[in-house]
Amino acid sequence: MKSVKEEIKDILTHDIQFRYMMLDRLRLDCKYFLGNGNRLNKYLWAGNVKDHIAIMKGIYNGFTDEQKPEWLTMKQIEKFKSEMITTI
Repeated sequence: MKSVKEEIKDILTHDIQFRYMMLDRLRLDCKYFLGNGNRLNKYLWAGNVKDHIAIMKGIYNGFTDEQKPEWLTMKQIEKFKSEMITTI
């Protein structure tokens, strides 16, 4: 099993389209986790909240300012973290 740093490093080697899709997948996992997923870690790509958020941040920070997606901000990632951790 890879460490969070290894996962981030591997994801960042892919093209920008893949990284956008991966970040969106992780974002959707957060929304599902907080809703119909009943806060079950099995619905998170990383398997737990801490690693999941760390990978989202790593991918997000891997974009230049010009590349950062308009549909997700670091503030929103932090909000997911706050909501997800308080529900554990």
